[in-house]
Amino acid sequence: MDRQLSPNSRRSFSFSSFRVKKRSHSHEEAGFPRRRGLRSFSSVRETSRKESVLDDGSTFQMHSGQDQVKKTGALPSGEDDGRQGALKRFSAMWSSFRRGKRDSTKVKEPEPPGPSSLAVNENPRQQRYASGQYFFEYLVVVSLKKTKDGNSYEPQITYQFPKRDGMAKFQKEEEEKTLKAITLFCFPEGINWAPLTEYHSETFSFVLTEIDGSRRNGYCRRLLPGGKGARPPEAYCIISTLACFGLFSKIFDQVEKRRQISMAMIYPFMQKLREASFPAPGHTVEIKSFIPESGTEIIRLTRPLDSWLEHVDFATLFGCLTDNEVLLVFAAAVLERRIIFIADDLGTLSQVIHAVAALLYPFTWQHTFISIVPEILIDVVMAPTPYLLGVQKRLLDLVTDQSDLLVVDLSEDKKKTFIVSIGDEDSILPPKLQSEIIESLSNRKKASTVEELNRVVSEAFLHFFVRTVGHYASYVKRSHAGGQGVFEKRNFYKAIESKATRHFVKKFIQTQMFDLFIQEVEQQQPGPQQGIFHKKILEYQEKKKSDKTRKH
Repeated sequence: MDRQLSPNSRRSFSFSSFRVKKRSHSHEEAGFPRRRGLRSFSSVRETSRKESVLDDGSTFQMHSGQDQVKKTGALPSGEDDGRQGALKRFSAMWSSFRRGKRDSTKVKEPEPPGPSSLAVNENPRQQRYASGQYFFEYLVVVSLKKTKDGNSYEPQITYQFPKRDGMAKFQKEEEEKTLKAITLFCFPEGINWAPLTEYHSETFSFVLTEIDGSRRNGYCRRLLPGGKGARPPEAYCIISTLACFGLFSKIFDQVEKRRQISMAMIYPFMQKLREASFPAPGHTVEIKSFIPESGTEIIRLTRPLDSWLEHVDFATLFGCLTDNEVLLVFAAAVLERRIIFIADDLGTLSQVIHAVAALLYPFTWQHTFISIVPEILIDVVMAPTPYLLGVQKRLLDLVTDQSDLLVVDLSEDKKKTFIVSIGDEDSILPPKLQSEIIESLSNRKKASTVEELNRVVSEAFLHFFVRTVGHYASYVKRSHAGGQGVFEKRNFYKAIESKATRHFVKKFIQTQMFDLFIQEVEQQQPGPQQGIFHKKILEYQEKKKSDKTRKH
């Protein structure tokens, strides 16, 4: 891991890192703080002039800020942001009325025990459904069509549901830019395609980051369409503000099943899905769908109870890297360094990069985050600001002429895992805490389900943050009740007894992820904190008191 490369001599690349100074604190959901950035739960997308990908020759805007603008009502995506007041209130009432109608005809399933953090006065409907959230904004089919010269293929959208009609000119222009971005991410390889007779379907995800820092998740499944002879693959893509990879993978199973019968079979299923409310953590939504010769099917979609881990598959991460290698990647990420992941498989790239971001919980990666970099945008690797990037292995030569970054090979036939590194990754974390993480990770071999594995892994790294910065609340001082808090940074890290831990924390508190976390704490009103992080802090503090009592 000691390979040092000379600075690159490629053309300069201008890249902006957008920093959000103030953010409203995340709402808690089922006892788990909502992941800022990785998840944007919202029933409406208020349209402002946003851009995801611009045409050739323009700047590609992918800012790092993740300020989630609070949105109200149930105004369908694409409505004019200028329509205020009455229209939004009417839309909210109409959405509530439609949900109420569905409730009256649906047989309610037994309620599992709810998490203790749910308010006792919440009604069953509020507990079972995440208020007014739709599963997705739209579904598109991206097909590879021959270019005019007939020598190559280019991705084009051949199907979209629902259709957007009656939009203003600027709204239409913005949607066209978004759709253009979708085609790039569905086929990041560019034009290098040839007809195929066999193609193993693959599912992956990507993130569209808007100028205001808000994010939308793209879920994509590529497969070979029905027919005879050689033909290029096509991609099905769902755009949603919701982050739940496992759930959308199951939805794709149903879409693929219907596509094999007829394209027309997809529409009624997606219409039913769009009308359904997104379930609350630990609950199930049922979708009835008719299939010729099979009759009416009931598709049950269950959301994991640990909602902050529902977009994560740690199995893929640990299938590609050893425990020690994961620890080195975590060390680089926690200090917000530039990290590039290399793999042939798109699904591997997207799963691993989301898993690494999840290891940082309760903190959130605040910089550039592209799970699969399209070939046309490969120059983003030259950005001087921190990033987490996923790059296909065939583009490896375009990213290894850099220094001051970590390039991680995830492929099965790799000769070495860390193709490029700074060389100090193994000394970033305190040695004692490194050993504790490795010991905790050994318990994952006992996990029999994805949920158990996710919990074992997440708690191993969560405990690291409890040990290093879990005492932060004691150093947020307020001049008067209800006043703005002020974080006493110097006293905070000086209170740490271990020299190695203090050395790490002095670096970590300079990161943007910690800075924004503390800003949120400073703005919060004092009182009991909820969420898994605060629960673990209290457990650790009680254990320390108990151990001290035994010694005396």
